[in-house]
Amino acid sequence: MNYIITIAIVLQVLSALAVIVLVLLQHGKGADLGAAFGGGASGSLFGATGSANFLSRSTAVAATIFFCSTLALTIGAKHNRAPVSGGVLGTVTETAPAQQPVTTPKAPVEQKTTESPAQNQIPR
Repeated sequence: MNYIITIAIVLQVLSALAVIVLVLLQHGKGADLGAAFGGGASGSLFGATGSANFLSRSTAVAATIFFCSTLALTIGAKHNRAPVSGGVLGTVTETAPAQQPVTTPKAPVEQKTTESPAQNQIPR
């Protein structure tokens, strides 16, 4: 199963690079206006309209390969996942020793006298 994931990663990287290069090679909509004023588009390697069809079809093929390899990686990661063992704390094996509670002698509680709020005010 690991070799399939390796092949899918290689295909994904190569197809991603191919999509990037093919998209950058394609002409934008504004490039046709320059050809109308003597841009010389008919003298290209693929002809006047051949490059657009070839590049767009190549981009579609590279994008299809990219999406298929992404789907294969997702399925491979789903099947290759390790079983869940209770999270991070599921791996802890050592327990802390029990400690004796610290007892302190209780101090006698002093009783407070209740005073009216008028006695607590600061004179002005």
